[in-house]
Amino acid sequence: QVQLVESGGGLVQAGGSLRLSCAGSGRSFSNYAMGWFRQAPGKEREFVAIISWRGDSTSYANSVKGRSTISRDNAKNTVYLQTNSLKPEDTAVYFCAAGTMNYRKFLDGMVYWGKGTLVTVSS
Repeated sequence: QVQLVESGGGLVQAGGSLRLSCAGSGRSFSNYAMGWFRQAPGKEREFVAIISWRGDSTSYANSVKGRSTISRDNAKNTVYLQTNSLKPEDTAVYFCAAGTMNYRKFLDGMVYWGKGTLVTVSS
């Protein structure tokens, strides 16, 4: 069992930067791939970024590629998402999740989910 708690969301102006953190509990945190997903009002939850359990493999959605960096610190049971050059369309609730890297659909590989943190980007 892994419990996840996101933090770092808030209101930021377009062009700004934000770093989200996700703290996990449980001994098996380092065994899981960790992903970030987001859900905007009225839209489905979508993939943002994912990192393998060892941190040696990452993948990004085209919408954030080049602007976001996912990283993890297994000693601290924490995964991060740094996003620069934020856009109003990045506004969403951001969720972290733990699971396996399902390359067909990353969302389907996730087993444990946090409750999310709201990111609002003003224009």
